Amino acid sequence: MNNFIDKLAESLTPFAAKLGNNRYLTVLRDAFMLAFPLTMFGSIVVVLNNLPFFSDSLKGTLGTLFGNGQNATMSIMTVFVAFGIGYYLTKSYDEDGVFGGAVALASFLILTPFNFVTAEGVEIAGALTTDRLGAKGMFIGMFAAFLATEIYVRIKKRGITINMPDGVPEAVSRSFSSLIPAIGTLTVFLLLNAGVVGLLNTNLHDIVYTFIQKPLTGLGSSLPATLLALFLTQMLWFFGLHGQVIINSVLDPIWQTLSLENLEAFKAGQELPHIITKSFMDTFTVGLGGTGMTLMVVVLMAFVMKSQQMKEIGRLGIGPGIFNVNEPVIFGLPIVLNASVAIPWILTPLVVTTFNYFMMYSGIFPLTTGVIVPWTVPLFFSGMMATNSVMGGVLQLIDVVIVAAIWFPFLKVQDRLNLKEEV
Repeated sequence: MNNFIDKLAESLTPFAAKLGNNRYLTVLRDAFMLAFPLTMFGSIVVVLNNLPFFSDSLKGTLGTLFGNGQNATMSIMTVFVAFGIGYYLTKSYDEDGVFGGAVALASFLILTPFNFVTAEGVEIAGALTTDRLGAKGMFIGMFAAFLATEIYVRIKKRGITINMPDGVPEAVSRSFSSLIPAIGTLTVFLLLNAGVVGLLNTNLHDIVYTFIQKPLTGLGSSLPATLLALFLTQMLWFFGLHGQVIINSVLDPIWQTLSLENLEAFKAGQELPHIITKSFMDTFTVGLGGTGMTLMVVVLMAFVMKSQQMKEIGRLGIGPGIFNVNEPVIFGLPIVLNASVAIPWILTPLVVTTFNYFMMYSGIFPLTTGVIVPWTVPLFFSGMMATNSVMGGVLQLIDVVIVAAIWFPFLKVQDRLNLKEEV
């Protein structure tokens, strides 16, 4: 068993490390984190406006009064992600991130169709719809931001800039230095948009949504793809690599988009379209005690196991575990490279996630509404917030019972071995 683990580590670790250090995945992760405080605010507004015991009329009134808290944050999340990609990718090339972010955002908006408002047959204004700036525009926003930033940076690196003399204020000098690269980049996107509109009589938003985003979100919302992602996450953590950072960097854009689509349906009073969302992954996997759902593991260690080593590690891990931080048990039990607990560590998230999926699919428990719940919110409360129902918290309580049932025999074996060593 140990030889197999060593060989697997030798082949898996270099690939995982390379993936985790990839420039574009790192930028994408940081861009979503830039949007996180804003989307968190929007999620809180949605939760407070739609508490389960409020009447429909009260919810409608609150939506009218405070709805812009969500409209200006979560509903236009692509705006923040596009700016974040431009900012962080430009900085990764040691260039001025602010101008890179602005160019990336403007490039995305050039590709975005405006709906013209008319009055008495006369066009009076152009308007952007929030779906283009939110869920529906997420993938075109990411593609546009990455491409625009690469073009912008390459023009700057070639020295095609206007250099102002010494003594000119720094803000003015930086602005003129970015002038030609910005104009060049935006011209490319303007011509691209004109070509698509003129030749195909459509827009890149609809093309990317139909042929790329919709198939990918359909794949990402499936149970097999979700289980594969969890399996890889657990395997990477088993070898001491941060599975969430590596796997979520790839899948977060898909899961975030699914969450936004659920949120739009929830606001409109429609049936929620997706079971798997970012909220689902955070609340019903990490939200059960951290990676690997280990809250009940530390409880069993602290109060059921008999060896002094397990009791101490369990008691040490309960406090952080309540807030879904479980490094004490991952490295203290240890779980990393410990073949005796490899089976429950990898198997438990797969079993619990499958159970949750079918409980929601059957309609017994509610789906997540799409609001973003901080992963540090304790068990039960996070389930209620994510589903806008106390039944979400009840489902989490059932989950931890399943976790305990899977882990108990393996912990008992390890406990007996520890007792023999302590005698």
